[in-house]
Amino acid sequence: MARWIADWRPDDPDFWAAGGRRVARRNLIFSIFAEHLGFTLWTVWSIVAVRLSAYEFTTDQLFWIVALPNLVGSALRLPYTFGPAKFGGRNFTVVSALLLLVPAGLLAVAVSDPATPYWIFLVIAATAGLGGGNFASSMANITYFYPQSKQGAALGLNAAGGNIGVSSVQLVMPLVIGAFGLAAAGLFWVPFILAAAVGAYFFMDNLTVAKAEPREMAKAAAKPQTWIMSVLYIGTFGSFIGYSTAFPLLLTSQFPEQSGLTSLAFLGALLGSLIRPVGGWLSDRLGGAAVTLWNFAAMAGAVLLVYAGLAAHNVGLFFAAYLLLIGTAGVGNGSTYRMIPAIFRAKAIEGLEPGTTAYDDALAAGRRDAAAAIGFISAVGAFGGFFINRGFGSSIAATGGAGAAITAFAIFYGICFVLTWFCYLRRHATGTSPSLAAARV
Repeated sequence: MARWIADWRPDDPDFWAAGGRRVARRNLIFSIFAEHLGFTLWTVWSIVAVRLSAYEFTTDQLFWIVALPNLVGSALRLPYTFGPAKFGGRNFTVVSALLLLVPAGLLAVAVSDPATPYWIFLVIAATAGLGGGNFASSMANITYFYPQSKQGAALGLNAAGGNIGVSSVQLVMPLVIGAFGLAAAGLFWVPFILAAAVGAYFFMDNLTVAKAEPREMAKAAAKPQTWIMSVLYIGTFGSFIGYSTAFPLLLTSQFPEQSGLTSLAFLGALLGSLIRPVGGWLSDRLGGAAVTLWNFAAMAGAVLLVYAGLAAHNVGLFFAAYLLLIGTAGVGNGSTYRMIPAIFRAKAIEGLEPGTTAYDDALAAGRRDAAAAIGFISAVGAFGGFFINRGFGSSIAATGGAGAAITAFAIFYGICFVLTWFCYLRRHATGTSPSLAAARV
């Protein structure tokens, strides 16, 4: 059944009211469903790794299992960004959803055999990265369906629907595994994956107007602002996904007598997901750079509180500080994402007079550059999830505790604090663009 739409004009108010809104909403709903499942399969090993005691893997080995999906998923975000424009949003959603059957099925096979070697676990965990790529294709696809004035809300809902998948898997999986065994951690998702693929097939659409040019992303990658924001996004989204997936294993390894608390680890991802819009809301009022600056200071303070909880072996302090850390990462998620279009808009129109043709052309070019940069930045930023899990694993292997990793994370947030101030909040200093400060980036 062909579902290609050739005439799509969401910025035309009459077209939007006559049926465009209804079509866009339908595609958004099924996009969220598929993306949510992508996040659940991407992060399912954060719970499964805690239950692999029968295999006698070291804590560092287990952190490798949790880290690899983050590494692969981050790398896949770049090619997945072009999928909807190349093959059609509906078609790509169907295929990307069905691909989730691979990590789900292989997980069930691996944990059903006590003789499964460690390297097989690594390979199978890596396939869970397929779910991480879904975010990029889903966001790129929904962008085309909504008018410019409504993209913020639509993309915010789409992103939040995906992010909450981390919380869902950490809430549901301990119950499922307890009732049906470890293999159910993979098999449980099979009917939902099939439902998402069938729903996308029958209720989503392809748009012929969707365009995505790799050269546009390459052009964006050559801009210094793209790399600066990539570093900051490692500190925010990378921290969110990294700390969320590390939470169950870190809690179990450092407080083995409190292993029952892993059933509450979902609270971190839930808090970080739900508070993300607060970062955007604050940025609209105070400026994204200002919110991001002080949020990095808060993250540095929160990670040091986590260190204090571990040093004192105080599980209450550790748990509360860890929730604060993921919550501040969620706020930073919203504020840094808000900064990206504002930065490229301000740079594009610098020195031009509003109302002129040159101004309008530059503004349009700035929007295109921002859209391309967001795809690149979201991919690079997600690598933070890999770095955090490997940081914890390496620190525990080398020193017996997570203190070295936490110290490194605090230093990194300090660097991000300075970088944000130096690039976006200094006023009229040498090398700083006044337009960025004036635009309340």
